[in-house]
Amino acid sequence: MADLYAQLGVARGASEADIKKAYRKLAKELHPDRNKDNPKAAERFSAVTRAYDILTDKDKRAQYDRGEIDEEGNPKAPFGFGQGGPRPGGGGGFRPGPGFENAGEADLSDLFEGLFGGGAAARRGGGGFSGFGFGNGRKAPPAKGADVGYRLSVPFQDAATLKEQRVSLGAGNTIDIKLPKGVEDGTKIRLAGKGQPGPGGHGDAIVTISIAPHRFFRRDGDDVLLDLPVSLDEAVLGAKVKVPTVEGAVMLSIPKGSSSGKTLRLKGKGFTAKSGQRGDQLVTLMVDLPADNAELARFAEEFRGKSKGNPRAALGV
Repeated sequence: MADLYAQLGVARGASEADIKKAYRKLAKELHPDRNKDNPKAAERFSAVTRAYDILTDKDKRAQYDRGEIDEEGNPKAPFGFGQGGPRPGGGGGFRPGPGFENAGEADLSDLFEGLFGGGAAARRGGGGFSGFGFGNGRKAPPAKGADVGYRLSVPFQDAATLKEQRVSLGAGNTIDIKLPKGVEDGTKIRLAGKGQPGPGGHGDAIVTISIAPHRFFRRDGDDVLLDLPVSLDEAVLGAKVKVPTVEGAVMLSIPKGSSSGKTLRLKGKGFTAKSGQRGDQLVTLMVDLPADNAELARFAEEFRGKSKGNPRAALGV
């Protein structure tokens, strides 16, 4: 079997990033969905997936580089054990390596115990070679397919209300997902078994959430912010006005004598935190004055002489 690095087309000292890049390229070329009439491609896909699995595992890669495991991730036999089959006329399948031909009936348990810590256990059938994978019949599990990344743009209101979203996974496949509490830009949702196929089963789909900006709502933590224009009479005399929220319009009471910059709170109309508690919507009033209104100008002239105090006194000017 070809060297794992050669299977991926990278040098032995390649970085993990280079290995991942090479695997993604090969996986795309050899994917079974694109090579339904080419069984050789499917075999190569399995081989490069196994190579990728071993070389991106820090411990397994070190074992492979030291020659301790083979291209399938199985331990290599030390001293040539198991290399030559049974000896002629012998009663077992063990053939000693170089230096053991004249050992005769000598008890080698002390040597094995020193090497593997299991001589006595081996004589009792207790798996003295288990540290190297001998005697237990187990092989490294087959590698799963590659994970596949997706990016999902979620409307601002949907993110705030945790509305279920539909994701297209390619090849016409779609799935509905629930947004998690505390969702924000960059939140990742893992869909088990929705990735690329592999010898050990499908990988996962990883969906990264991107919350779309809104034309008048803004987010501050779990709160939603809104600047609300109000007329002069609504600010001076007070009024009940309709206000948009992430869940639809509601009525809001504006107190008499409200100035621009006054903030009113709508409880529970924000985003849902990880704890499950909803944030609020903070509504900042912005008094909207009509331009070139002669009547309003006359009133202001009369009021100028009657007004008392300096509204900027708190600023020291």
